[in-house]
Amino acid sequence: MENIELKDMYRELGIGDEVLGFGAEIEEGLRERFAGIDAVAEYNQMKVIRGMQVNRVSDIHFAATTGYGYNDLGRDTLEDVYASVFHGESALVRPQLISGTHALHVALSGNLRPGDELLSPVGKPYDTLEEVIGIRDSVGSLKEYGVTYRQVDLLEDGGFDFEGIEKALNERTRLVTIQRSKGYATRPTLSVERIGELIAFIKSRKPEVICMVDNCYGEFVEKLEPTDVGADMIVGSLIKNPGGGLAPIGGYIVGKKECVDKASYRLSAPGLGKEVGASLGINQQLYQGLFLSPTVVAGALKGAIFAANVYERLGFGVVPDGRESRHDIIQAITFGTPEGVIAFCKGIQAAAPVDSFVTPEPWDMPGYDSPVIMAAGAFVQGSSIELSADGPIKPPYAVYFQGGLTWYHAKLGILKSLQQLLDDGVVNIHNCP
Repeated sequence: MENIELKDMYRELGIGDEVLGFGAEIEEGLRERFAGIDAVAEYNQMKVIRGMQVNRVSDIHFAATTGYGYNDLGRDTLEDVYASVFHGESALVRPQLISGTHALHVALSGNLRPGDELLSPVGKPYDTLEEVIGIRDSVGSLKEYGVTYRQVDLLEDGGFDFEGIEKALNERTRLVTIQRSKGYATRPTLSVERIGELIAFIKSRKPEVICMVDNCYGEFVEKLEPTDVGADMIVGSLIKNPGGGLAPIGGYIVGKKECVDKASYRLSAPGLGKEVGASLGINQQLYQGLFLSPTVVAGALKGAIFAANVYERLGFGVVPDGRESRHDIIQAITFGTPEGVIAFCKGIQAAAPVDSFVTPEPWDMPGYDSPVIMAAGAFVQGSSIELSADGPIKPPYAVYFQGGLTWYHAKLGILKSLQQLLDDGVVNIHNCP
């Protein structure tokens, strides 16, 4: 009786029996994989709880501060919790860090000086960092302040070009930036283990260099974080994984105290650093979001794996594939046509709890070099731990799917995307193996 009722609910949400049956067959084969994800989530849940208990979190820490924010006990304790959970000496966790890109900019500009060189040993960074660095000319870029940039691309098989990296390291190399996730590329996401191998190699050649990891989309996917394998700084956004869907804004920088302090002076002002910055009454959401994050990430991860298996079965290129180990929550699907990307995003939008009636369209979004389509009917604008998808309208016409505060919502999103592709004539379920 329950199954019949559930099918009726999916039908009311626009999912036909053909798509529902196809999805059920895929899901059945993933039960063992999902159990492994739950085991990692349980470990990380205990890690977060321990971090909160060790730092004696109390309801007094949820109180609001205004103005300068001097002596904000809740803010300072939250930063201690982040340092404990991510095994860093110090942390900067602030609503004044408005995005992952902003947090990365603060970390970079706080720790680089004129004449320094920034090295990326994993190829081109995410599009919005191009103007921060000065790869694309922009007012206020690191390039304008006399910081040069060098990159070493990954090998064709996704491996590190160790010979090229060794040649690129020089007396001016001050900071190495390592992007864990793939961004708008179809390269593999880097595991924490591989990041550790890369950092060890770089430190063996230049011990004093700062190794910073863009940890966006990777938090709590594995038991270890990059700070566990030698990273001097990790940086991320609170409206991605660690905010658990509750954080309304914010970013974090965790790592060596000297690196975090320098970033804080860039965020506020020289001489002020971490001492100022009011929490404005959102501390409870930041604490509770972190508490929920391991479970939320597990749901998003299940959705990504489900998407990989669904679209791989239909013959589309997916990165990672349906069987690979996972190191972030993003699933890339290459459709090869703009129609495929647009139909997929329309389906994701139609599955949203907010603005489900809106039709997403490509537009010239600031920070990108081509039109971008974004689907996100979210409670928090731009929150990519919530069900969302986006992609640039340019070859190879790949879409990047992520999020879902629960597994059930992520599942609905993928089924809805498949239904839209089927309705638009982009796919034919009967032709798949």
